[in-house]
Amino acid sequence: MNDPEFWNDLERSQKVNREIKALKNKVERYKKLWSKIEDLEVLIELALEEQDYSVTDEVSSSLRQLDKEVNAFNMETLLNGPYDRNNAIVSLHAGAGGTEAMDWVAMLFRMYTRWCEDKGYEVKVLDMLPGEEAGIKSVTFHVIGPNAYGYLRCERGVHRLVRISPFDASGRRHTSFASVDVMPELEDDTEIEIRPEDLRIDTYRASGAGGQHVNKTESAVRITHLPTGIVVQCQNERSQIQNRETAMKMLKARLLELKEREHEEKLRQLKGEVKKIEWGSQIRSYVFHPYNLVKDHRTGVETGNIQAVMDGELDQFINAYLLANAS
Repeated sequence: MNDPEFWNDLERSQKVNREIKALKNKVERYKKLWSKIEDLEVLIELALEEQDYSVTDEVSSSLRQLDKEVNAFNMETLLNGPYDRNNAIVSLHAGAGGTEAMDWVAMLFRMYTRWCEDKGYEVKVLDMLPGEEAGIKSVTFHVIGPNAYGYLRCERGVHRLVRISPFDASGRRHTSFASVDVMPELEDDTEIEIRPEDLRIDTYRASGAGGQHVNKTESAVRITHLPTGIVVQCQNERSQIQNRETAMKMLKARLLELKEREHEEKLRQLKGEVKKIEWGSQIRSYVFHPYNLVKDHRTGVETGNIQAVMDGELDQFINAYLLANAS
C-alpha cells in the first residue's frame, strides 16, 4: 500500500501500543510489590500471635529486599522524559592530562560496565581508541535495557580524578578530567531530518582485534554531518552495512541532543539566566589522595567508599539527581 497516511497511522498506532505496554508493565510491577508487602504483613502477624521468632532472619531479609525493590520502582516513576525508556549511547573522552587522563577513561569505562552488569543491561562497544601507552583515549558503547537512558543521562558532564599517579616516578598527585556524553537511542519514527547531501561518509579498516573480516576489509564507517560538523563513527559491527546503520543512529541522537541544548539555552535566555549550558562543567570529583571521597557537586551527595563506587555502585548519585530534578 502506497498511501502515506496509512503508514503514518500505523507508526502512531505502534507508538501508542508501546506506551500502553510500558504502562501495563508498571501497573503489574506495582501489584506484585503490593502483594509482597501484604504477604510479609501476614507472616509478621502470625509470628507475633504464635510468638515464633524463628522467622526473624527471613523477615529481615525480605524487608531489605522489598525496600530495595520499592526504592527502584520509586526511581522509575521519576523517569518521565520522552526518551527515558530508551537504550543509551554513552561516549567517554579523555581530557587534559595525557596518559593519566586516558587511564581515567579506562577506569570510568569499567565503572559503568559494572553498573550495567548489576542492572542486567547489555553493553556493546561501538568504537574505541586506545591510548598510546595505557588507558583509552575515547570509547563509545551501546547500553541496551529498559530505562538505560533515563538513568545514565544523570552521568552527563565532566568527571574529575585526584590521585597519586602510577605513571609518575616522583609519586606526585595528579588531577585528571574525562567527559561523559549520553544520548538516547532513537526509534525509527523519531522526526530528525537528515539530508543525504549534508553527509560525508568515509570507510576505513577497523582497528579491532582480528576476526574473519575485521582489519581485512573497509568495514568501519565515519559519518560527518557537514552543517553542524558532528562526526560519528562505528567499527565494531560485523559488516559495513551494520556499522553504517549504527553510525546513523548515533548521528540522529547527536542531532537531537544539539536541538535540545539549543532549546535549553533559549529558555535560559528568556528566564534571564546568565549561566551557559553546563555540558563540560565538573559534576563529580573522585579523590583517592590525600583522603578517599567521591562527591557529586550538583546534589552534594558524597561517600568515602570510593572502591564501591568504582565497582559500579552509582545508584546513590543517580537517585539523588533524579529526585533533585523532580523537586
